[in-house]
Amino acid sequence: MVWWEAVLSPALQVLFDKLASGDILELLRGWNINNLLLEKLKIAYFTCTVVIDDAEEKQYYNPAIQTWLDMLRDAVYEAEDALDILATEALRCKVELSPQRFSNQVKNWNFSATNFRSFDEGMTIKIENIIDKLEFIAKQKDILGLETSGKRIYGMINRIPTTPLLVESCIYGRENEKEEIIKLLLDDNGTSDHGFSVIPILGMGGIGKTTLAQLVYSDKKIDEAFDVKAWACVSDDFNVVNITKALVESSTAKPCDTMNLEILQRGLKHVLNRKRFLIVLDDVWNEGFENWNELSIPFMVADPQSRIIITTRNEGAVTVMKALPPYRLKEMSDPQCWLLFLQYTLKVEGSEEYSTLKQIGREIVKKCKGLPLAVKMLGALLASKLDIVYWNQVLRSNIWYLPQKENAILPSLRLSYHHLPLNLKRCFAYCSIFPKGYEFERKNLVLLWMAEGFVQPGENINMEEVGNDYFSELLSRSFFQESMVNRTCFVMHDLIMIWLGAYQENIVFNKRRIGKQIILKVMKKLVTSHTFATNMMSTKNLNHCMMICHYAPFCL
Repeated sequence: MVWWEAVLSPALQVLFDKLASGDILELLRGWNINNLLLEKLKIAYFTCTVVIDDAEEKQYYNPAIQTWLDMLRDAVYEAEDALDILATEALRCKVELSPQRFSNQVKNWNFSATNFRSFDEGMTIKIENIIDKLEFIAKQKDILGLETSGKRIYGMINRIPTTPLLVESCIYGRENEKEEIIKLLLDDNGTSDHGFSVIPILGMGGIGKTTLAQLVYSDKKIDEAFDVKAWACVSDDFNVVNITKALVESSTAKPCDTMNLEILQRGLKHVLNRKRFLIVLDDVWNEGFENWNELSIPFMVADPQSRIIITTRNEGAVTVMKALPPYRLKEMSDPQCWLLFLQYTLKVEGSEEYSTLKQIGREIVKKCKGLPLAVKMLGALLASKLDIVYWNQVLRSNIWYLPQKENAILPSLRLSYHHLPLNLKRCFAYCSIFPKGYEFERKNLVLLWMAEGFVQPGENINMEEVGNDYFSELLSRSFFQESMVNRTCFVMHDLIMIWLGAYQENIVFNKRRIGKQIILKVMKKLVTSHTFATNMMSTKNLNHCMMICHYAPFCL
């Protein structure tokens, strides 16, 4: 789902719903705008957007698909404008007339006929043109091979499975964290009744969760405390057969040639029976109880002091495992990042350029904001060219625009976004209106989401409660962080903000459009002139309107 479609599709759906209301349908008929025309627009729109997920992933490998997405974006913007004008005009006509007079005018329609003939003719032509454009775009999706199935192409991003092996001399800055995790593993208080305890390491992509797990796994104290150790890279496909097979092979150090789950589980039970094991499940995304329940069957026969470490970006994956409270991994300090950077780049002092490169390098490290993956990626890139001019170019550039083959973070954070449900994609993408480093309050952001139509009430739950659930979910997935300055506020990590901006094609145009839409929301209030004062008597509405005016300048 590209960011603009995630933002606009709920807005369009809300407008479609408004236009389907009884009063507005009467007005549209009075303007001679056929309801069938709006239905055709709706069908054309959704015919295109059903393949958005597939197109969004394939655009990185096919420029023609990127062009197709640009065409669709422009057409969607036009459709949004047209529907918004219809809904606003209908609302204005309704509030300018008393209920009695409104009913009579709808029946007689002298008001509409004399004042809106040119309006309805122009709007009909405009909608017909948009439908033609969307239908043309829809035909191209088949030529481009875009599919509506749930298949994902993450395999096209070369994601090498992790292993527990590492070179400890290349690791910096995680000694304290390693000792804290080891203490949790060896603590008798973590003993579970069902044969094992789960200790999650939680953090955003690129922060070093896997490296920390590797450090713990390789420590001598762990070798002495546990009878059996096993490692499995889970990734986004929680395949019980593959994971069980990986655990059997890792624990026995022998290849296994069967894919029969029963045989694999019996083999793993035999290895773990009455033994104290340590298992690492790296990069877990699954939130399904059934998959976890099936995988954990062989673990039940083990010593109660057995432990499982999982690394994950998603706190939802932790809840199904009945895990201990997650260990939240924080960013590395600048001095630690600098030592890591030196490991890849300026290993030998003495050259004439060394002091200058060192100064530039420190500034580059600061841009990484404590993410070791970013430090390693940039260090490896710069090591190949110890040139002052080139290093200055990297310092001044946006690291997310580096070639993808040299940029390990772009697919890493993109994967986090792809795993968001659609409702959370909408809300997260909307946060691009904030400037980098901006502190925002939970309540204010939820109200903005509500105003955009991203939040709808559920059964026995109001919109604000739903919006708060959305916020908590993004917080649990490490997209939001508590502010270090003001604990009542939240921020987004600088590199997530930069990535979000780089991910949005034509970012300036899109932000300005969001700003335009925010301001239009205020103007709509003013359009309903005589009801405006009454509506604003509500403290919530007043605060909401003031907040919209406050955030709009970020987009302009």
